[in-house]
Amino acid sequence: MTLLYILASTFLISLLSMVGLLFMFAKRKLVHKIVMLLISLSAGTLMGGTFLHLLPEASETIESELLFMIVLFSFIFFYIVERVLHWRHCHHDDCKVHSFGYMNLIGDGIHNFMDGMVIASAFVTDIRLGVVTSFAIAMHELPQEIGDFGVLIRAGFSKKKAVFFNFFTALTALVGALLAYFLSGQIDNLSSYMLPIAAGGFIYIAASDLLPEIRKEENMAKAILSFIVFMIGIILMYGLTFLE
Repeated sequence: MTLLYILASTFLISLLSMVGLLFMFAKRKLVHKIVMLLISLSAGTLMGGTFLHLLPEASETIESELLFMIVLFSFIFFYIVERVLHWRHCHHDDCKVHSFGYMNLIGDGIHNFMDGMVIASAFVTDIRLGVVTSFAIAMHELPQEIGDFGVLIRAGFSKKKAVFFNFFTALTALVGALLAYFLSGQIDNLSSYMLPIAAGGFIYIAASDLLPEIRKEENMAKAILSFIVFMIGIILMYGLTFLE
């Protein structure tokens, strides 16, 4: 049953790679507004998921000193991955870092693979934690996939090819999920150690990419709205603590 939950969650999240189609014919300003609100929600759910779910769960089986050391090195690892691959979670279709469509696909493939491992590890630890983690990842995928679709179009891909390649790289999440699931039966406490690794990644994404995007908003009303949506993301994660 756990494997079924893992496969269903990763596949549904992979389907979000097609969300760019829904915004293909929308006005640019409308897309920007929606994406900015999704970025705020994503930042809130990632931070809430980290501090209200992943770290408390991991602390039950890992000593605090080792736990925070893993989080720190995970944060550093995600920074290195970004630098080496020139990979950023850009949410605009004219992002210069994503000038090369194929580099974007490589970065997304690695990212989705790791997401799959995180989701599987969370479900192996506890079904409810898996649901919470999947929700947080899905909220982050929405604005990212909209941006990535635009990047591929900008790079010269046709709409059909952009959808196909985006979905193909999204399926690497299934590979990561299956690997983590089967390794968890071979390696003791693998799922427990994956949780602080995921926490470090979530913190890095929120702190280095999402929150700076929110802070760029100069209009006070829009900035306040973004903050409210950010807090809604955290409140949603807090509400999900009652499922545990």
